[in-house]
Amino acid sequence: MSFLSLIGVEFKKIKRSKIIPILLLAMIILWLPSILNAEMNFKMQVGISPENNFLIQGLLGMGWFIYPASMVVGTLLLNQNERSNNGILKMLALPLSTAKLNMAKFVVLLTLAASQILMAVGIYYISAAIASQIESYNFMLSPLFVLKEAGLIYLSSIPMIAVFWMLSVCVKTPIFAISIGLASIVPSVLMINTKIWFLYPMCYSFFVITSEYGKLATNLTTQEVTLIPWLPVALAITILCLAISCIRFGKAERR
Repeated sequence: MSFLSLIGVEFKKIKRSKIIPILLLAMIILWLPSILNAEMNFKMQVGISPENNFLIQGLLGMGWFIYPASMVVGTLLLNQNERSNNGILKMLALPLSTAKLNMAKFVVLLTLAASQILMAVGIYYISAAIASQIESYNFMLSPLFVLKEAGLIYLSSIPMIAVFWMLSVCVKTPIFAISIGLASIVPSVLMINTKIWFLYPMCYSFFVITSEYGKLATNLTTQEVTLIPWLPVALAITILCLAISCIRFGKAERR
């Protein structure tokens, strides 16, 4: 079976799962406070326009907790979807490379992450339109700008997703896997204020959006993203986590 065919099979498995509704619900919860507190965007003292603040405040909440937590839950559900009906044993019985199967599932996870990012963009525009009507002020921003900011969150989150996937493969007890994943998100607030932030992939998305906030707010100073040593370290973390997950995938089930 080719790698693309294997990816297609993995997508069919999640068609009837609860993963997509859960990801969508998380994005609705993310933007609801922005609508309810739209007037607060006019009271910021950091030199940022209300429309930019409306977007960035939502993305900050997304980059720090909602999106990473969604990926922890999504990763767990993706794994549990296979284990619930002993589907993993059936797949391992086939003449398939476990590494290829592992990578196919990771591609599905990345696609789910991209889907949630697009959901966030769509719900942002709905929220901005509602807030514009409530406050009689145009909160809508250019699609290119919004997609660029959302794209930064997605691209910077790939190493984090690799870490979460490795945890789900290596830690077989679901409650432990999800607890470790969620606990790892919290220190992001502290790590983005250190010089070694690039060693902690769970803070990447939050750091990137915080840096963008500093560019848009004239009275706010934040650390700037430096590609070196960030990119080499991020790439190394991603490759290491995927290599470990490929080696460990299916080991427990084969015993």
